[in-house]
Amino acid sequence: MSSFPALAVLEVASIARGLSVSDAMVKRAPVRLVRADPMTPGKLVIVLVGGEAEVQEALDAGREIAGTEELDVLFLPYAHEAIVPALDGVEAPPVSGALGVLELRSVAATLLAADAALKAAQTELVALHLARGIGGKGYFVLTGAQDAIEAALEAGDAAVDPALRVGRELIARPHADMLWTLGRL
Repeated sequence: MSSFPALAVLEVASIARGLSVSDAMVKRAPVRLVRADPMTPGKLVIVLVGGEAEVQEALDAGREIAGTEELDVLFLPYAHEAIVPALDGVEAPPVSGALGVLELRSVAATLLAADAALKAAQTELVALHLARGIGGKGYFVLTGAQDAIEAALEAGDAAVDPALRVGRELIARPHADMLWTLGRL
């Protein structure tokens, strides 16, 4: 189990307001700010982790300060243990078997779908990309047995509003060059 069982995302329409929100959130409760990243077109996405009650308290404070600038929000009280290391940039496990990719329109939707997918089937998270350079969208890549990848993709898809889905792909037998594509060389 992760040492940070809860995760929250708050997307704010203004970078300036988002920085104030970030500061207020980490001052409100003992949580760890994982990301406070600007993204196109001038928004700020905030990701924090910590204990369940502390993350909820910090998120409530952030939402209050964000006010009408709040664009999206997510609270995952028991985030899958692979998500925080992926956010921290810890080296992912090797590709083994099929690959599954889900692409979504928001950071919150991406993390929600990744959490659901990882919990649904025996798979491993090999890539997680949020917002930067892709217009605020996100995607994640899983590896494992093909049937597990299919089940994980189905669960990830089902966890989010269909309007937030961009793409879903299963690569049954990835070429060795996929390691390069995933930034794994």
